[in-house]
Amino acid sequence: MDRHIISHTATLIEALGKLNSLSGGQMTLLVTDDDMRICGTLTDGDVRRAILRGVSLDTAVIEAMHRDYSALREGDESVSRLREMRQRGVHLVPVLDADGRIRRIIDTSVTRSILPVGAVLMAGGKGERLRPLTLTTPKPLLPLGDRPVIDHNIDALARVGVNDISVTVNYLAEQLEEHFSTAVSGVKVKCVRENMPMGTIGAVALCDIPAEGDTIVMNSDLLTTISFEDMYLHHKAEEADITVAAIPYNVSVPYAILATDGSRVTSLEEKPSYSYYANAGIYMISNRLLRSLPADRRTDATDLIDMALSEGRKVTYFLINGTWIDIGSPSDYAHARELMRHVDLTQR
Repeated sequence: MDRHIISHTATLIEALGKLNSLSGGQMTLLVTDDDMRICGTLTDGDVRRAILRGVSLDTAVIEAMHRDYSALREGDESVSRLREMRQRGVHLVPVLDADGRIRRIIDTSVTRSILPVGAVLMAGGKGERLRPLTLTTPKPLLPLGDRPVIDHNIDALARVGVNDISVTVNYLAEQLEEHFSTAVSGVKVKCVRENMPMGTIGAVALCDIPAEGDTIVMNSDLLTTISFEDMYLHHKAEEADITVAAIPYNVSVPYAILATDGSRVTSLEEKPSYSYYANAGIYMISNRLLRSLPADRRTDATDLIDMALSEGRKVTYFLINGTWIDIGSPSDYAHARELMRHVDLTQR
């Protein structure tokens, strides 16, 4: 953090030296007063404009700094406000305490958002349709580009500020536990081992889920460009208990379809197509609901959703606008590997 901070009494020549050391990154300095409170920002453009108006390089940076800066307050790190700053081209956002002192700095080119959620990735399945590849390697650790499948999803979560991540393991669990013995994308991932097959969501009951808030629960073997930020904002705007990520799914019938009334044919539709929304295996779920999961039996995600609906809870869907591949078969895996050559996953 210190590399981006400079005292208001430093000279412009000192500021240029510090800016030069930031080459290749965000070339912005945060100017602080004697009590370490922020009072402005400084870029090489600010220095250049000061020189053009006759200011010497021995002048203090306070004479050249930009006073109209953007910042967040500690404890009020709004996802919407950070998104608005990012869209305005603000790449370095200080988070300030009540006295205006810098507590941390968000580089939006690295951390695009700060979602106040945890995440659980389900990685306990055997991946039987991918055999023989999965006979000795768990499906989430199959390579996709320069890293395992699951690491792409860990990286996407880390880039939106999610650093409380658990992975539920069962089949070839030792390999996943060894893989996550070191941090991935700066996140120390926690492995939670199932004591029996617990379905597509049941193992979340074994994780340490906070009493309040929401958690992203997702399959670990997906290749997707879903915007977790957009999904979170949708979930909160809808005040939903569960938000299900969905993908369009079209069914084309190669025959003429009859509409009937008793034994009578009332109409005939030639080779119709029907559009549906399919479950993408990614959910945003209220922690209170997740904490109700039983730890002693199997529960599938559909069971939890059916229970929520029967209790009158609000379940919404979020349409994925981009790439989504479930790497469940050799053809899907081949498709994902080919797509990795063309798809940029860093903008989620």
